[in-house]
Amino acid sequence: MLQMKLCGDLVLREKCTPVANISPELLNTMDEMVNMMQAQNGVGLAAPQVGITQRFLVMMDPDTNEIYRMINPTILSKSDKTVVMEEGCLSVLGPDGMPVYSNVSRPESVVVEWTNENGDKLSAQMSGVPARIVQHETDHLDGVLFIDYLSGVKREMLMRKVNRGHK
Repeated sequence: MLQMKLCGDLVLREKCTPVANISPELLNTMDEMVNMMQAQNGVGLAAPQVGITQRFLVMMDPDTNEIYRMINPTILSKSDKTVVMEEGCLSVLGPDGMPVYSNVSRPESVVVEWTNENGDKLSAQMSGVPARIVQHETDHLDGVLFIDYLSGVKREMLMRKVNRGHK
């Protein structure tokens, strides 16, 4: 049974290693991650969030409900145009056990390449919410959290909420 890692857990700050082969264990873990993500009304979950330091993630396009299982995802390009949207994270929870949110500026669209669960190399241009999700989740694979994009003051205010949840 996988366990969600919360802000402050050092595994969330590790740079993940590439997945060398697609094993039945990996596929089972990804299925369990999809179930966890959906049970918590999330739209993405990266391996470090369940304590695994390998480069894979699951995400859902909220417009189509399509589930992506991305192994070794790489963002090849980002648009110059950025948009500010509210972001939260299943690993950054407030005192009520719910994600805390803050506005984050990110590129509006990206081109991402990954290997799917069948070993096929895929790529897609994503924009809007799916682009935001894939950027947020691939950041996790590099040990970056959305709070790292906030100003010092905003991050401190948000972390006060988070820390109240851990006492």
